[in-house]
Order: sequence, then C-alpha cells, then structure tokens
Amino acid sequence: MCGIVGYVGHRAAQPVLVNCLKRLEYRGYDSCGIALLGKDVEIYKDAIRIEALEKKLRPHINKAGIGHTRWATHGKPSQGNAHPHADCTGKIAVVHNGVIDNYLALREKLTQEGHKFRSDTDTEVIPHLIEKYFQGDLQEAVSKAIGDMSGSYAFVAIHSDWDGMVVARNESPLILGVGDKENLVASDVPAVLDYTDRVIYLEDGDIGVVTGDGVRCFRNGKQIDREVHRIPWSIEEAQKGGYAHFMIKEIHEQPRVIRNTYKGYISALEPVVNLGIRKDAGINDILFIACGTSYYAALVGQQVIQSLTQIPVRVEIASEFNYSDTVLGRTWVIVITQSGETADVMRALKKAKEVGCRTLAITNVVGSSATRLADETLYITAGPEICVAATKSFIAQLTMLYLMGLAWASGDIRSRVSMATELRQLPDKVQQLIDREEEIAAFGKYLAKYENVFFVGRGLNYPVALEGALKLKEISYIHAEGYPAGELKHGPFALLTPKTPVVAIAARDNTYDTLMANIKEIKARESPVLAIAEEGDIEIEKYVDFAVRVPKVSPIFSPIVNAVALQLLAYYTAKERGCSIDTPRNLAKSVTVE
Repeated sequence: MCGIVGYVGHRAAQPVLVNCLKRLEYRGYDSCGIALLGKDVEIYKDAIRIEALEKKLRPHINKAGIGHTRWATHGKPSQGNAHPHADCTGKIAVVHNGVIDNYLALREKLTQEGHKFRSDTDTEVIPHLIEKYFQGDLQEAVSKAIGDMSGSYAFVAIHSDWDGMVVARNESPLILGVGDKENLVASDVPAVLDYTDRVIYLEDGDIGVVTGDGVRCFRNGKQIDREVHRIPWSIEEAQKGGYAHFMIKEIHEQPRVIRNTYKGYISALEPVVNLGIRKDAGINDILFIACGTSYYAALVGQQVIQSLTQIPVRVEIASEFNYSDTVLGRTWVIVITQSGETADVMRALKKAKEVGCRTLAITNVVGSSATRLADETLYITAGPEICVAATKSFIAQLTMLYLMGLAWASGDIRSRVSMATELRQLPDKVQQLIDREEEIAAFGKYLAKYENVFFVGRGLNYPVALEGALKLKEISYIHAEGYPAGELKHGPFALLTPKTPVVAIAARDNTYDTLMANIKEIKARESPVLAIAEEGDIEIEKYVDFAVRVPKVSPIFSPIVNAVALQLLAYYTAKERGCSIDTPRNLAKSVTVE
C-alpha cells in the first residue's frame, strides 16, 4: 500500500526523494509529500499526484529527507492527512505505513499533556510520542515511542537536531538501501534501484540508524548484523520499455516468466521435475492460504495437486482463516503471496507456525518476510511486477503449482514425463496467443460498452473465471462476477438480459458437454456469449456469438492459456474505456494492512 522513501548522502535529497516516490506509484496512493532535513524540517504535501507536488517544490540543497505516498486508512485524502506528519515543535517529521491500533488512547493522553493534533490519522501520534521522549538522542526516543505503540508499522523519523534518519519496523515491510556514501530507506525495492542494488530487509522489532556514512541495525537495544542482499534484477526491468502500460508489458513477458519459473526444476536432459522439497509422509493434507489473485491460483493448484498426488488439498482465504477455528493437525501449510509481505497472509503464516505446522512460502521476492518466516520457500522468479493488477505473477504461480504436482505425483512415470514435456512447451503456446492480441483487442472494444459482465467456467477453469472477472472489474471498472457455470440457474439468471454479456471458458475437458448446455440456457435469456475456446473447436460456434481462440493444450494446462486470453481481454477493454490501467482507483499493489 503506502510508499515510504528516505535519503541521506552526498546528493541533494529533494530530486532523489521525488524520483524514488515515482518508482512507488504502482503501489497506489491518494496523496503524497516530502520533508527535507536542515536547520528546520520543511514539509511539502497535499492530496495530489507526485508530478503535481514536484511543480510546487522550490530548489533545495538539503542532503537528507523523507517522502511518502499515502493510501488512506484513517482520515480522508487531504493535505492535512497526507504524510509526512510533524510534532508540535516542527523539528520532527515522520512517514509511516501500517496501522497504530491504540492511537485513539495515545492521542487522548498526548492531548491531555498539551500536544496539538492537526490530522485525523493514526500516524500523527508517532512524532508526538518521539517529541515527548526526545532528549537529544533520536534513536532512544524512537525506542521509547514504539514501547507505547501497538499495531503494525514501518516508519522513518527525522529530527532537525539529529544527523540522518531512524527507522522502525513491525509487521510492515521496510528495506535499507546500502550505497556509496549515501543510504536510503524504502518500503519496496524499485524505489532504490537507481542508486543501489544492495538492500537490507529489516525484521519485526528492528530499529535502524541511517546516515550518509552507513547503516546500523539494533534489536532490544543491541546492535546486530543483518545480511546485505543483492537484487537480481535491474531498474530497466521495472520500466515500461516502450509499452503503453506496465500491464501489457508484463503480459508480454509471460513466456519468459514460465521458462524462468520451471528452469532449474526440470532437467534439460530428462523431463523430470525435482523441486528439492519432499512431501512429508506424515502429512495428512495440504492447506493453501492466499488472497486475491493468488487465492485463485491456489484453487487451480488444489485440483491439479489432488489429481496428481492423491493428497487432500484445502484452500482458504487468509483474511478468513485468521478468524476461523480451522483444525490443522498434520497439515502442510503453503502460503502464496507475490510480495511476500501481504499482511493477512503473514498473520496466517505465523498462526500456522505457532501450532507447529510445516510451512512453505511461494513468493516472488527474495528476502521478503514470508521467506524468512516459512520453513521452506519456492520462488516464482517473475521479476518486478509494477501494474497493480497481477498478470505474470499469476501465471508464474500456476506454473509453480504444476511443478509441485508433477514433483510429488504418484502413478505412471510416462504420464508425468509427458506432462513435464508439455509444460516446457507452454511458453511457445502463450507466445502464439500474444501474437494474436489484435483479435482479442477487437473483443475488448465490444465489451467496453457494457457495465455488467458474467464469467463462467467449470472444473479447473472455474477459478480462471473468477480471475477473469477480477481482472476486468479492477482495471475497467465494469461490474464483473465469476461463477461456476452450473450455478447461474440458482439466482444469477435473474440478472441476464441482452445487456449482460457472459464470457464462457470452454475447455475441451470432461465438463465441455455440460458447459454447452449451460451456454444454451444463457442464450435462452438473450445474453450475448463470448467464448474462450481452443483452436479447431467448430462445435462452439453453433452456440455463441463470438469466440476468442486459444492454442490447443492438454486440458490440465488450459488455465494457463485461458488466463492469458482473459488478461488481454481485460486490458483492451480498459484501454477502450480510457481507464488508469496500471494504477486502478482505490487499489494498492501490496496490501500491508489487514
């Protein structure tokens, strides 16, 4: 969600902070601001875009400062609620991600002590607490302040009488960028890549002191060493590279992403999968936990792994799991999170660890919180995904789930070898589909005139229908719902009209004939039907108005090509409607609050 940046070093801080904030725009925000450290702390902020804020800034040579992009939680988007927030003296400024659970009680107490508040945010209690405890040592004041706070936070504090920055983290991501006579703070890696490829991932309970000369990490008052990681991708990979939007660029990257995901797990000489992670004979079942798009990937993985391994598999939404009485026992808990920082997923992972479950994280980010907490990790190696709507990370997650099923499969080895061979051919199949995107663009223009769309599928492609609906609604702002095709008659039929198109995923599997019957029922209600159908399927043309053609693959792999077709359909629909595709309204890329 919100983006944090901080800089101290030999450069003028203001242009660095603005550049870093622009690198975090994909996270979603409704206001932004910076604070520059000098004899006084100067703050510039408003409920505007970064480009507009930049025009309001006057030149500064200050060598240190902090910045923020805010996604509103407490208090509406406004200049007063935008970060950074200051104390009463104007010497302290803070930027913060997370939620301070006890902020109301702290605010009341601080008000009684004479502190005056100017915003509706929970964040503003932090600079006031630091002011209360500051006696010349900012690190000590921050340490005492967080002793009063409960909740999640990643924050950076500066003081006009202190050289550098002090940072703290608890249940919200924060990294330190380690440079040459300059150091940075950020909530995500892309913010610092113009200046360094070396980062430290802070852990819960850490306090960091950041100056131009170096960074020091502390825990419980004692200095500790934290590993410096080199980022395996460049800033060029986090840029558009000539594409109109990050989303279409990331869709085009998917053939390479599939290869990168299976590379190293499938032998070049023999198509056999080896993940280096064994299934435990004592495990009774597998529980996937995820949110959003990752949850839909898990629903596909549930069916694939159950069918190949005969191990019972369950799937739960992380935010619901955290408040449920789910019985775990001898359960292997596998969390799926692109960022490795999703708040609900991290809480679920901790809950599973507390009861002694074996845990595995499937993630895209090396060194993220999930990788440090889980017993084992599998990386999807999708590279940086900037568009808020997940595309290549979803396809990479599906690829990894197929690899898991094949690695732990029981039964006929020839069947497994055949599937692994076809898995290696999927990049070419996806590329064939992308090469025909202009055909799909025409269907996007058709859908763009509607305000309600249903997506239906069966079996493995029911979760793909859910994902297709999610993609369309989040970037085109068209109301879209995904359903099992057989469930429309249990209520949603009441909404079908000539103005309610239905996108039907017609995979040539054991559900095909039943799906054709469902399509007939839909057409009887006069709804236009657009089918996602494989090449050579002539039968489908008898029942639908339009057909998006996808390359022929084995039914088990149909979710891959069908999902890519739906991504392109959503993209071109949103483009036709003139929507903000990469940064949809009200949404954030990394959801770090519950």
